[in-house]
Amino acid sequence: MKSEIILQVILIKPTPNVVFGLQKGAGNNYESVQKQISTSNDLTFTFPVNLKGDESKDKLPRLSGSFVQGSADNKFVYINIGTSAGQSETAWSRRLKIPLTGITWMEISLLEGKSILQTSVLGTGRDGGPNCAIVKPFVGWHLKQS
Repeated sequence: MKSEIILQVILIKPTPNVVFGLQKGAGNNYESVQKQISTSNDLTFTFPVNLKGDESKDKLPRLSGSFVQGSADNKFVYINIGTSAGQSETAWSRRLKIPLTGITWMEISLLEGKSILQTSVLGTGRDGGPNCAIVKPFVGWHLKQS
């Protein structure tokens, strides 16, 4: 069984001129990594998560690692935005919460070699600023097509 899988988040058309970064660590002890300033292009964040559990005993795999946040039944990753990502000259200070729900043993069994699970979320919210809070609706994770 795999002990690590690779996930990828694509932010679709994020608000321009804002820094977005993947949160590594939790609480006050975190850093924003893979920082990118948005232009008119999508942004991509790729990262590993640890895989634990036993398919014969556990209904769903347990995910952990330095990018994984939340309680055992509510795992997610954060994308830090604006000042939360270390940008100084901006009015934005937000975080985008991307659920790790829907990752099943079936998806994991389909991963081969360098395969990854991917999701896409809107980078701009209804107010025209960076999308924030928990992603709704969340389309889930799928095997990245080559």
